[in-house]
Amino acid sequence: MNRLLKNTFFLILLLGLTTCAKERLETTASVLADEEISFRNHNERVVVANRASRSISVIDAATNTLIGTYPMPDNGEPMYVVHVPRVNAVFVGDRANNRVVVFDESDFSVLGFRQAGAGVFHMWANPIGTELWVNNDIDNTTTVIHPGSTKVKATVATPADLVAQGGKPHDVFYDPVVRAAYVSVLGNSGPNDYIVKYGGFYTEVGRVAVGKDPHLFADDANNLLYVPCQGTGELYVLDRNTLNVQAILPFSGAHGIFMTGSGDYAYVGNISGAMIGLFDTNTNSQVGAAVSTPFSTPHNLVINTTEDKLFVTHSGGTADKLSIYSLNPAPTLMTSITVGLNPFGLAYYRY
Repeated sequence: MNRLLKNTFFLILLLGLTTCAKERLETTASVLADEEISFRNHNERVVVANRASRSISVIDAATNTLIGTYPMPDNGEPMYVVHVPRVNAVFVGDRANNRVVVFDESDFSVLGFRQAGAGVFHMWANPIGTELWVNNDIDNTTTVIHPGSTKVKATVATPADLVAQGGKPHDVFYDPVVRAAYVSVLGNSGPNDYIVKYGGFYTEVGRVAVGKDPHLFADDANNLLYVPCQGTGELYVLDRNTLNVQAILPFSGAHGIFMTGSGDYAYVGNISGAMIGLFDTNTNSQVGAAVSTPFSTPHNLVINTTEDKLFVTHSGGTADKLSIYSLNPAPTLMTSITVGLNPFGLAYYRY
């Protein structure tokens, strides 16, 4: 087959792919590109949002040392951090100014801003870096931003019936395999809060009642969504397609969660009991006893690429610590680093 025929065949094949298949193809290409970048370069960073200090702290994740602290522009209030490799940038939600601040991934100069809504809280990007979902718990909306431009792709209203119950959008996670996003809606009257699933046109395609104060995590190793519920002390395991409940595991104070890239283990913080629990995702069971943390209020967690370190922020008005653990797979405390006041969200990346 000559080159022209080959190219024509490939074009026909590509045009015949479904939207879902295209998304999978692009995601796979993005993941392979990220892996190539990761193995070619050796810079590892953890960026911490210091909510009370109104700054971000940057950690060398290889040496566990503080590189520097950078102020938020316009006295911004940093909330959560997302790294988007596609645009070589770090995005930090700014609750005070209803926007997201874009920092250069290497020198942390300010590259620009992305407008969001009132009450910026959790946010997450899709795997190919074309959408950043930002929850706004005052406006009761989610802003979908194109990371590479100032374009707002959509403003998604939280379901009106849940808002009428007092519900507010809180955590958000983009499915790592298919074109879907999940938003936790908390503060609802009654015994349950909710997870709402949005499809490709930013419309609700499903919901499920879960425990109180739910957060979210998923990976591409299985078809499950993990939902720690702090208020009821449970870890829900949901089928991402159907939202059917697969398991409910008891774990007091379940809040922050992060999974290994292999998908074998999930680490969950007991935010009220100052502990970290390890869960085997193949058996949906807790592994051993939870490990005590050196500081109170373990809030948000992230794992490095090689899956041998866990980084944990400890929040609170006067708190200023990030703790670091080795993983084998149980966490063992390595060291802690002083960052800014009330360290909140964090992100790890290589570039």
